[in-house]
Amino acid sequence: MTAPTSKLRSFQLFVRKVAALALPYFRSEEKWKARALLAAIVVLNLGAVYMLVLINDWNRVFYDALQNKDAKVFWHELGRFTYLAFGFIVIAVYRFYLTQLLQVRWRTWMTAHYLDRWLANKAFYHFELARFSKHDGAIPDNPDQRIAEDVNQFTSYSVTLTMGLLNAVVTLASFVGILWSLSGSFGFHFDGREYVIPGFMVWMAVAYALAGSVIAHYVGRSLIGLNFRQQRVEADFRHHMVRVREYSESIALDQGEPVERQQIGLRFGEVLSNYLQLLKRQKALTWFTVGYGQAAVVFPFIVAAPRFFSGAIQLGELMQVASAFGRVQDSLSWFVENYDSLAAWRATTDRLTSFEESFTALAQHAGGTTELRPSPDADSVLIDSAEINLPDGTPLIHAQGLVLHAGQHVLVKGPSGSGKSTLFRTLAGIWPWARAKLARPADFAQRAMFLPQRPYFPNGSLREALAYPATPDRYTEAQMQQALRDALLPQLAEQLDREDAWGQKLSGGEQQRLAIARALLKQPRWLFVDEASSALDEEAERVLYQRLRELVAAQNGALISIAHRPGVAAFHEWQWQLSCEASRQHAWEVQATPAHSAAPIG
Repeated sequence: MTAPTSKLRSFQLFVRKVAALALPYFRSEEKWKARALLAAIVVLNLGAVYMLVLINDWNRVFYDALQNKDAKVFWHELGRFTYLAFGFIVIAVYRFYLTQLLQVRWRTWMTAHYLDRWLANKAFYHFELARFSKHDGAIPDNPDQRIAEDVNQFTSYSVTLTMGLLNAVVTLASFVGILWSLSGSFGFHFDGREYVIPGFMVWMAVAYALAGSVIAHYVGRSLIGLNFRQQRVEADFRHHMVRVREYSESIALDQGEPVERQQIGLRFGEVLSNYLQLLKRQKALTWFTVGYGQAAVVFPFIVAAPRFFSGAIQLGELMQVASAFGRVQDSLSWFVENYDSLAAWRATTDRLTSFEESFTALAQHAGGTTELRPSPDADSVLIDSAEINLPDGTPLIHAQGLVLHAGQHVLVKGPSGSGKSTLFRTLAGIWPWARAKLARPADFAQRAMFLPQRPYFPNGSLREALAYPATPDRYTEAQMQQALRDALLPQLAEQLDREDAWGQKLSGGEQQRLAIARALLKQPRWLFVDEASSALDEEAERVLYQRLRELVAAQNGALISIAHRPGVAAFHEWQWQLSCEASRQHAWEVQATPAHSAAPIG
């Protein structure tokens, strides 16, 4: 494949990527508003170019009046300019306003689109898991930054650059005829023959812009990759500082400030290093573009001066030629003037395109399917079969023929790292590297609840943290207060409207009790508890486990727990034991057996 063919195909591929990102909005449920805004902006751009044509013609009359010292024409044209300038200002203001309105509406739609895709089917969770798989190269870095910043930049650059290009094309079409008619022809002798070049100023503008475009491309082509990397390292830098905020207490207790300072410094070092490289390339490009623009101011006068001094044209025509040349040259130099923005737009487009592709890659690399079907028995959860792997493909758990009946209390036992929590994730249907066949009651998704060791609480009021993921209006204040008291948090019962960062404000034990209060409030039928009482003292653990047993008994449900404490084991009559089978490539086998002892239900 030749280099030109390769570049052409690369360009065609890029155009298809841009179309795949841009067209959905203009075909969406907002398509008529979007198309109407776009049409209005196009009309205003055409109107702006038309005003420039009128102003160009005004230049000729106005400067001829100056040269001829014709005061009457001078004052008339000055008044005419007032109307032209006012019309241009009105068009420019509304062109700016509608352009910004289109950008913000397009950004709103694309942000909602990507948020829906990121949060649908647990993609946000699978992206984080996939970072540790052998396919992590297909997973995007910092999805939050792609949605927050890349979408904003893509819509902004797309509208601005597209309208700028349209304006350049229409301006070129409008002024090239004027410049051709005004520039005359250029004749010269060579090798005894006379040659005449019609429309000489047009060809000079083309040559000037073409040379500038080629040079600008070779000076600034590395900006695309540098802009792409700058977005990534900036996001990594911010992300690490957010993690310091999230784990501030642990870092403070471990006295990890020097390590975190070093890590943050390293990430900022990458930001600074890449930015300095970007700055150097931008400086080189600015040297050229500013010099190119300054030379363009006097270039038409130099070329047209011989005709003026020979008397072929007057001052007004010279100024009109210079103005028309400037418009044509500006239009042809659109690529030069916007190269930096084009490089940033190309980088942003590539990042959003890779984000799009990552959703497909995630489905392909998950390597597992969990088949969910309604259970023939509304009072049981069945694991027909389950082959659960780690993200890198290593076999982890094999389970077959397991049944969780209503009324049972099951303890999942096994060494640390054997995959107990991953078994819970598979039962929840969120683990993407499992080939499993599960039968669950029809109301399982609504009436099952999982309590992790480290629960999540949104920042805001306590009632919002307690009701999550439901809205607070689903429960009465009395219900919330009673749930807090039953969870041994009476001191919080009168603070439901207090706003705070509850994930950091509360101790580990208080967070686990608040999560249990959430369960007591929601009253699930199927309750999965994953080390959710590990931070509690034995007496609090005993009281709360007793209440959880009573809760699921009242709902005709089941309690299944992961825990290592003997006190917790006493509350379960059955156990699922994970034992290693060498014959299954070191996967853990799950076997259901009766427990040796259980606490009485009192």
